[in-house]
Amino acid sequence: MLQHLRQHRPVIAPSMLKCDFGNLQAEVDRIDAANLPLYHWDVMDGHFVPNLSYGAMLIAATRKRTSTPFDVHLMISDPAAYVDEYVKAGCEAITFHLEAVPEPRELLQAIRKQDVVAGLAINPNTPFEAAEPFLQDCDLLLVMSVNPGFGGQAFMPEVLPKIQQARKIAGDELLISVDGGVAAETISDCAVAGADIFVAGSSIFDHDDYGIAGARLVSQAGSHVSATAKGS
Repeated sequence: MLQHLRQHRPVIAPSMLKCDFGNLQAEVDRIDAANLPLYHWDVMDGHFVPNLSYGAMLIAATRKRTSTPFDVHLMISDPAAYVDEYVKAGCEAITFHLEAVPEPRELLQAIRKQDVVAGLAINPNTPFEAAEPFLQDCDLLLVMSVNPGFGGQAFMPEVLPKIQQARKIAGDELLISVDGGVAAETISDCAVAGADIFVAGSSIFDHDDYGIAGARLVSQAGSHVSATAKGS
């Protein structure tokens, strides 16, 4: 999975929170026809964030319909209690929040032991320094560029220095994802800062052709992703 993501940098990951759940098979077909290399699943519990979404059952049902890798973003209060469910559902990457697990090393290591990409997410108001001690235990750092809970929010450029710091300290081995307000107008700044995975909601699903929308984002980001990162 890590090699898959590194080979496909810049990675455009459609945020399934924005898809048409009444026509899920058609959405899967369109995503895969567009050759988008990663599905991003936002799981919300109504407690850690003020919204509810879907759970492992829906993801498991979708897993049967595509071989494209899944990254689940657990915006929940007790991620450790549910990690096994999402591994069984077929998620190749699991990301949880530092704000929910202030001492995340043990859980990150437990995820890695299941041969799953271990991701740590930080909210816009969380300083990079809070996550820095745990970068060696991460495969992926997810920098939220909106306050989590709802799609369609405006990108917060003040998070860009966190991406820059993470890339400078961790080098190209760390995957850095940015989530929230990612669009053609904002993706270049994220890529320049050092991000290589871009979670895209409206900028994919609001278009008739997901392939054209994804290619536009790749074009905007691709020239800024380092040659080292592309070849990792």
